[in-house]
Amino acid sequence: MTSLEEVAHYVAHTKLIELDNSRQNPVFGAGHPTADLMVVGDAPGAEEDEKGDPFIGPAGQKLTQILKAIGFDREQVYITDILKSRPPGDEHPTAEEFQGHLPILYKQISLTRPKLILCLGKTAGTVLLGLDTTLGAMRSTFHDYHGIPVLVTYHPAALLRNPNWRRPTWEDVQILRKKYDELTAS
Repeated sequence: MTSLEEVAHYVAHTKLIELDNSRQNPVFGAGHPTADLMVVGDAPGAEEDEKGDPFIGPAGQKLTQILKAIGFDREQVYITDILKSRPPGDEHPTAEEFQGHLPILYKQISLTRPKLILCLGKTAGTVLLGLDTTLGAMRSTFHDYHGIPVLVTYHPAALLRNPNWRRPTWEDVQILRKKYDELTAS
């Protein structure tokens, strides 16, 4: 598969894991296909499952606010989740479910070729980076995914539940913006 469209078609017509049998729509990804910044969450929610687009519910609105605050429009970045199917009742996905869809995310990254990745939440960070650690240990520092700097911060849904995490998230995304400016200056 040599394009995001081909991979999206494959995801739409292939059942890779059991969750794929219960989804309304696959939630593949959205945004600029060759974006310098890729945003990765863990799994779609009910609204995303209904429409087939990532981060369109309340957490998506919060993500849009965060991106705007550091000078990005949603159309400038590429947004996706590791899982392309919603877990029923928004249950926490299993390791096997993540592993079943992880090759799709890897393909999205290789085709988009971002200069920087922002992981939203502990799960997105640990699954993509293959780490077994806390969100606190991952935050505020860059990690490496095949030469691409990766920053992990709080998931926007967590910010809706706990406003105390807004300040650390703001600090993280300022670090992200600074790194983005450095990487795209040439």
